[in-house]
Amino acid sequence: MSFTVEVLEAAALNLSIADRSRLVEKLIVSFDTEPDVESAWATEVERRYAEIESGAVSLLPGAETLARLKAEFQ
Repeated sequence: MSFTVEVLEAAALNLSIADRSRLVEKLIVSFDTEPDVESAWATEVERRYAEIESGAVSLLPGAETLARLKAEFQ
């Protein structure tokens, strides 16, 4: 059985939020990813986490971060 994207989209939009969320997660996971890229991101996440935990960097509240970014790009 063959479905068009439009038919699948309409069916997906009729799902509950929880089911749509699960579907999105499965679709994202289905994309081919390069192992080197995944490994590089994992390393970067670990590095940033270690910086936060050691106090080498500090976190800003989300509202402050957005305000700084808006000011920088205006």
